[in-house]
Formats: sequence, structure tokens, C-alpha cells
Amino acid sequence: MPLTSVTRRSVPDDVYEQIVTDVLHGTLAAGEALPSERRLAEVLGVSRPAVREALQRLAHSGVVSVRQGDATTVNDFRRHAGMDLLAHLLVRNGELDPAVARSILEARLYIGPFIAELAARRSATTLRAALDRALAALRHAPDAVARQRASLEFWDVIVDGADSITFRLMYNGLRAAYEPVLTALAPLLDAELSRHDAYERLAAVITKGQPTNARRAADDLLRPGSLSLLAALDALEAP
Repeated sequence: MPLTSVTRRSVPDDVYEQIVTDVLHGTLAAGEALPSERRLAEVLGVSRPAVREALQRLAHSGVVSVRQGDATTVNDFRRHAGMDLLAHLLVRNGELDPAVARSILEARLYIGPFIAELAARRSATTLRAALDRALAALRHAPDAVARQRASLEFWDVIVDGADSITFRLMYNGLRAAYEPVLTALAPLLDAELSRHDAYERLAAVITKGQPTNARRAADDLLRPGSLSLLAALDALEAP
């Protein structure tokens, strides 16, 4: 599935993207030392401050380790990187990575119901107005992409209601990974996105403070579409 996006990036962004790409493709191996800031600036044709900013971002993402007075070394991203690397892993060279897409769908399927349960348990009385606005946007959305965006806002409210910083950061990372391919994938989820009754049922049991029913309603909403996409990914990978 070829995918392309148009973005406006700064010079440090370009340096960051190039090094991340080389790490993910194995061109830069774990444990390998990067050239000095000065040498990187020369090779890439950019300023040293731009290189320094990019290296700081790479270190923050867990892609490299920067030690004062020592070489900057490449980390094993599978052990050190955070959720912000998911977007780079999901689409590489314009192609969707089925294994990464599968892991995101699995997280969506199994974590979503528990987040809904927490929201019903912790924030039932405070979510009605925000959920009603999200449901109205979903009902009036003109196409699959608009419905997907409305659905993300609906779940954004539920994640807030779960009152868990860990789940909030996980959701942020999953959403950031999904946003670049939303336009391409939204039509594949449109059967789910068009189930207004299932969304309304989930909102109702959350705001009534029914955690068990909220978990079941979220599973009912997410499972069919998730399993359908997982089957499609399996077929895509089949020899």
C-alpha cells in the first residue's frame, strides 16, 4: 500500500529523519558510534547547532545515547525507544509495515475496552457533554475520513475520563502513528465508524457509571473492525 505525505520540516527535522531512517533500516547498527557533530555537519551540509538539536531529539527518543566528551552511539531501538517512534515504524519508504500495523490494532482492541471501563468508573458524571459533542460530529460527518476524525475525538474524551497518564501517553503515541495514514485506512474501518448505535451505547454506559458494561460495549464496537483488518494484514503477508 504506497503512502505519501507532504510535510514542512526544519533542518534539524531533516537530520533527525535521516538518522532515524538509517537506524530503522539497519544502515546504522546498534552499538555503532556516530561521527562527531562537526563531521556530521560537514557530511550533511548543515550547521552544527542543527546537528546538535537533532541529536538531542534522537537521544530523547531513545534512538541514540549522547555522552558528554564521548562518542554518540546508536541504541537498539526495540529496547530503548518510546512510542514516538511508532510513526516511523508504521510507514517506511512509503509502505505500510504489516507487523507494526498489527501491533497497533492489537493494542487498540485489547486496551480500548479497559480504558472505557476506567472512564465509567472514574469520570462517569463529567463526560456527557463532551461525548455528546463527539457523537454529534460523528453522526454528521460527510465521509469516512471525517468519521474517523470524529471517532478519534470520541476516544480522546474517553481516554481523558480514564484519568491515567500512562494510557494517555500511549494513546498519544498510537494516534500520532496513525494520523499520517488516516486518510488511507479510514475507508477500511468505515463499517465500524458508521455504527452510530454502538458509539451511543458505549457513551451511555460510561456516563451511567457501568464499568463492566462499558468494557463490553467498547469490545463490541472495536472487535469486528479490528479483526477484519488483522485478517487483511494476514492476507497481505501470506506468500
